[in-house]
Amino acid sequence: MRLQKYMALCGVASRRKSEEMILEGRVKVNNKVITKLGTVVDPNKDIVLVDGKKIKLESKKIYIMLNKPIGYYSTLKDEKGRKVVTDLIEGVRERIYPVGRLDADTTGLLLLTNDGELAYKLMHPSKQIPKRYIAIVEGVPNKQELEKLRRGIVLEGKKTAPAKVKIVKKFDDEAILDIEIHEGRNRQVKKMCEFVNHPVKKLKRISIGELELGGLLLGNWRYLNPEEINYLKSI
Repeated sequence: MRLQKYMALCGVASRRKSEEMILEGRVKVNNKVITKLGTVVDPNKDIVLVDGKKIKLESKKIYIMLNKPIGYYSTLKDEKGRKVVTDLIEGVRERIYPVGRLDADTTGLLLLTNDGELAYKLMHPSKQIPKRYIAIVEGVPNKQELEKLRRGIVLEGKKTAPAKVKIVKKFDDEAILDIEIHEGRNRQVKKMCEFVNHPVKKLKRISIGELELGGLLLGNWRYLNPEEINYLKSI
């Protein structure tokens, strides 16, 4: 089994992140630092250390939905000592990590798991899993500006995929938008709204595919039910 796949199955991180950790020299196999991809390990014989800690296959898979509050970072550890999303998950002994990310100032639905294979699949661009957001923006977008978002705009030299956008409510100096995208580019919703001169004031993710945040309170979490887990695995 390839090293990065084994790390993902152990719940260390996604395959992509595991590859980065290998290249950074943070992984040892049988006490030898590995810095090249392609290493094959035998889970029954080889000893793998990540940041000095032995890893092993997790027999119990954990799937969690969190309603992330503002001020928490979507990572396992922050170099500056800032709050991370796993600080909110109490009573779970397994090593879990976030699937994808939400900016520190964005709230809403975030998945956490130790199922590396599933996390890798869900984050792969080819899956095109729709994600819905509620955004409070400055001003009220007109028809032309909404149409630009729906057709796709060029951000950092690459055109965004068409988005579903509608105005939920209008006020004198701001509007509430319902925005659905299936890409996962960095700060994409915020950059899209800024492009049409309506910067985001507040942003909340309310769904990932068929999974909905529903009435889950801010800062709270719950385990996914069997139906939700089966849905994710079927994608």
